[in-house]
Amino acid sequence: MKLHTIDAANQPLGRLASRIAVILRGKISPAYQPNVVPQEKVVVENIKQIKFTGKKFDQKVYHHYSGYPSGMKYRKLNITFEKDPKKILRLAVYRMLAPNRLRDKIIKNLEVK
Repeated sequence: MKLHTIDAANQPLGRLASRIAVILRGKISPAYQPNVVPQEKVVVENIKQIKFTGKKFDQKVYHHYSGYPSGMKYRKLNITFEKDPKKILRLAVYRMLAPNRLRDKIIKNLEVK
C-alpha cells in the first residue's frame, strides 16, 4: 500500500478534496483499473488550518433528511467545523468519489489527523 501525506494548511477545501479523491481513486497510478480498489492511502495533517474561500464559512449549510415528515435537518459549516473538522473534509472527498459500490471501500483509505 502506497502512503501519501498531505498538509492541509492554507489550502482551499474543494481543491484539496478533489486532489485527495484522484489519489484515492488510483488515477495517478499507471496500473489504474476502474473496477479494482487501489492500494493508495492518504493521510491529511493540519486539518484545523484549512482555508475557506469567499463567505462559505458563514453561509454554507449542510442538510440531511431523517426520513420522517418535517425531518429535514440543517447545520452551518462553521458550527460543524468547530465540532468536528475531520467530518467536513471526509464528506467533501466522499461526495467527489463515484457513487458506486467501491466508494465505501475507497474512503476507508483516507485518514484525517
